[in-house]
Amino acid sequence: MLNIISYNVNGLRAAMTKGFVDWVKLENPDVLCLQEIKVNENQIDLTSFHDLGYYTYLFSAEKKGYSGVAIFSKLKPNAIVYGVNNAKYDAEGRTIRLDFDNFSVVSLYLPSGTTGDIRQTFKYECLDFYHDYFNALRSELPNLIVAGDYNICHEEIDIHNPKSNVNSSGFLPEERQWFTKFLNTGWIDSFRHLNKEAHHYSWWTFRAGARANNKGWRIDYHIITESLKPRLLRARILPTIVHSDHCPVKIEIAK
Repeated sequence: MLNIISYNVNGLRAAMTKGFVDWVKLENPDVLCLQEIKVNENQIDLTSFHDLGYYTYLFSAEKKGYSGVAIFSKLKPNAIVYGVNNAKYDAEGRTIRLDFDNFSVVSLYLPSGTTGDIRQTFKYECLDFYHDYFNALRSELPNLIVAGDYNICHEEIDIHNPKSNVNSSGFLPEERQWFTKFLNTGWIDSFRHLNKEAHHYSWWTFRAGARANNKGWRIDYHIITESLKPRLLRARILPTIVHSDHCPVKIEIAK
């Protein structure tokens, strides 16, 4: 069994001051996908992760203190792919991929559109690009896990108050339609495939006690190809783990 975790840490250095390394040691994931690391490799000491047996791969944004993704893996990959060969998105450090013998894992950080129309338009362009990119990649790598922060709640069940958020970026009809379209091309939302209950969220605003009252959004996913469905054993959200405004999400798959 493989334990694969995705976690938007909202700053890797900040998370490390809050016990993140101790949690990684305790949880012991085989593959750990991180988003919003907000750091360049030459700005951080990763020795503590190496001591735990991890290979560490970071893909940072050109803008310092912004965005960035990483994958820490106890399995040595056959290949590491930084970005998607598109300067517009790679400049923001949005994807890194590791290929293993019988599966591949992407750590993905899709943009937010909450700062206004310019970034919302950028987000739509990004969504269209990645829809085509990942579907093309799947023909080459059929056992593909695209894990990360999608910055979209797909269904009403994925957000605490769908009525009041109908005009909020992250829950706009166009974003939700994109998610449906993407899943319908042969992908599975691993958590929702195994868990049909409401009130499971992975992000909470820092405002107004949202996390304590579980007024959250489920925007972090492991989206897997149909071919991996027989190997999917378990999918969980870990809301009690607090190093960030997000929490980790995990899947367990058969080797």
